[in-house]
Amino acid sequence: MSISRGNHTASTLANGFVLITGGKNSGGYLNSTELYNPLTGTWTTTANMSVARGYHAACILANGSVLVAGGFNGGAVVNSTELYNPSTSTWTITGSMHVARDYHTASILTNGLVLVAGGQDINNAPINNAELYNPSAGTWTTTRNMSVARRYHTASTLANGLVLVTGGYNSGGVVNSAELYNPLTSNWTITGNMNVTRKLHTASILANGLVLVAGGMSNTSVYLSSAELYNPSTGTWITTGSMNVARNAHTASTLANGLVLVVGGYISGGVANSAELYNPSTGSWTTTANMSSAREFHTASILAKGEVLVTGGSNNVNYLNNAELY
Repeated sequence: MSISRGNHTASTLANGFVLITGGKNSGGYLNSTELYNPLTGTWTTTANMSVARGYHAACILANGSVLVAGGFNGGAVVNSTELYNPSTSTWTITGSMHVARDYHTASILTNGLVLVAGGQDINNAPINNAELYNPSAGTWTTTRNMSVARRYHTASTLANGLVLVTGGYNSGGVVNSAELYNPLTSNWTITGNMNVTRKLHTASILANGLVLVAGGMSNTSVYLSSAELYNPSTGTWITTGSMNVARNAHTASTLANGLVLVVGGYISGGVANSAELYNPSTGSWTTTANMSSAREFHTASILAKGEVLVTGGSNNVNYLNNAELY
């Protein structure tokens, strides 16, 4: 990449390019963005965002635009949102969220709306607030609050259209609770608790519809190797094989062959370059080749040909501008 960065976002566009936005490095918070071309393996800078931001969220809308929402600009948590148009390579300010937030999640719903949930507010307090973005109107409306305030959580849109939110951290510590958002009723419903409290974990939807949650950090600040599966049909969790390396702040990518690739993160010995694969058929993990660089708070994106692009992050000493392909 042209700029080292961590705590940024990466979005795979309809044309196959990957859009990187914002983040931070030793110089501060960034409004810069750049594009990866998988055909040439090269990076080009594109238009800057209107607002510098890290710890934000990004998602791709049905019309191909990329919505970037919230984050921290180095001085304050922001509620601003903006849209990137891949056809014109320009950014446009859109409606502001009702609540400024960072460390939140953003999920595309089956009706085309975007659900933003949780995070922390301008006082660095975890929140349970949720709101919806309407791409047609460019506006935000509040929806019902989650049952539990949380940041460092995950959100996954299930095949049945519900959104599963898991874990995270609030004033009471790290949580194991999970809940479901129903876009048809705007209601949140508590579902089965995970077997382990965790934050900074990953959640991956498998081909069989189950959700794999892996790693993270527990309420006792222990790095986790454990993994568990959520069954949407029963609303229950079952433990599955543990990773070979306990880690948090890693990434997890569901590959075309159905395996899940977990890379990097922070481990007991520092930042990791290790990677491993989860096989849903056997419920087991196997190590695979190490990355060239150890990294945490990076991104991982699935490309059109099935490769995984890993970008940036931090090695706990420096922010990185390198990228590698699996």
